[in-house]
Amino acid sequence: MLLKIELNPRLSARENVARYYNEAKEFKRKRERIKTAMTELKARVAALEKASVQEAAKKPAVRVKTAREKQWFEKFRWLNTSNGFLALAGRDAKQNELLVAKHLEDGDLFFHADVHGAPATILKKGQDAPEEDLRECAEFAAAYSSAWKAGHGAADVYCVKPDQVSKYSHGEYVAKGGFMIRGERKWFRGVALKLRIAAEEGRPVVKPSSAAGVQVLPGSGKKAVVAEAVKKRLGLTSSDEVISLLPNGDSEIA
Repeated sequence: MLLKIELNPRLSARENVARYYNEAKEFKRKRERIKTAMTELKARVAALEKASVQEAAKKPAVRVKTAREKQWFEKFRWLNTSNGFLALAGRDAKQNELLVAKHLEDGDLFFHADVHGAPATILKKGQDAPEEDLRECAEFAAAYSSAWKAGHGAADVYCVKPDQVSKYSHGEYVAKGGFMIRGERKWFRGVALKLRIAAEEGRPVVKPSSAAGVQVLPGSGKKAVVAEAVKKRLGLTSSDEVISLLPNGDSEIA
């Protein structure tokens, strides 16, 4: 590689050499200044990164609350009995139909309060359940019947096996949400109307009457007022879900 050097003809050879020597010295000084500035800049960047990490460590970790995935049965009214049996009740005539058509299976039991206007209620694997759990399911079925809204203190409830439940009566189709019951029934007489609500994973759930929680009875308090009181007792953040658990009609806290 050829290095081209321009000489100033007005200067002597010594003066030309001196000029290039001085320029080389200036370039060297500039290079040293750039190296020093780069070193200082790297040190400042490292200090800022360290300070950023330390500042982030001081701040509390932000927990992102993810929406809990609901179980299939939560669209119905539901209860886990003392021994872990799942009880389901329809919220309306459409759900009553769905429960019986798709979820009433061999080994289950069908419960119903002996009043006009009561939900179809199923105790999954109920034929294997102890008497305690059958009674709890009967209480569950009674609580959501029209007996609560009427202000009654108790209601009779019966249960039957799946093959005793039909949509037909003497060859005629039974109205939506209603069913024809054939054969012998197991009765639970004078079932007290009461509902136990407890907090579980930060949300209200219905529990057996023997469990801890807030007991609600038929009364004179409006749903919104009673729900707010239950919310405060359980330390919940919203009363909306409590309202959805309360039976139709007025209530009071025991």
